[in-house]
Amino acid sequence: MIVIGAKGFAKEVLEVLQQRNQTENLAFYDDVNEIGETLYGTFPILKSETQAASFFSQAGNQFVLGIGNPILRYNLYKKFTDLGGECVSAISPLAQISSYEVNIGVGSTVLMNAVFSNSVSIGKGCLVYYNAIITHDCVVGDFVEISPGATLLGRCTVGSFTRIGANATILPDVKIGSNVIIGAGAVVTKDVPDNTIAYGVPAVVMKTVAPLNENIL
Repeated sequence: MIVIGAKGFAKEVLEVLQQRNQTENLAFYDDVNEIGETLYGTFPILKSETQAASFFSQAGNQFVLGIGNPILRYNLYKKFTDLGGECVSAISPLAQISSYEVNIGVGSTVLMNAVFSNSVSIGKGCLVYYNAIITHDCVVGDFVEISPGATLLGRCTVGSFTRIGANATILPDVKIGSNVIIGAGAVVTKDVPDNTIAYGVPAVVMKTVAPLNENIL
């Protein structure tokens, strides 16, 4: 298996794989940063698509996303899928996943102490950090980042490529659009439209951002 990325967030993914006893034949990929040949002196760091393709042919074609930013996650998901890779999820056994109607999309990462209530759905390529809580009947789109300590309350929805900041709270029935950034500590009491940044208590839309390329959404 290859973890795509070899710096900050990739190290957190490594811990999930360690918890799951999935570190045999494990490598990391980083073709951007000046970095050594191994991570922690143990895991090889691949630095080109040629090396990655060779690793796939020798050790299996699974890969895990080790980058946090939603757009980068999407781009790397597409890049390595096109190389013949199969994107898989990394879900910590220390996360609390309820028993009924919990759907976690392929390629998602769920870290320790995240909590999923019953009747929760998240899309592919999502990232749910430490101590995040997603309560009943919430629906989250693709490639969403839910930061540490964020709380999504009943029946709220979150569009694709949105980032929910640390310790933010989304109140019940609120709809967050796509390509939105919710600031850390925000309390979102009203719907937030696509392509915006909102923060504060209560959260207010402070600015707009460029829409995503239509090939992504």
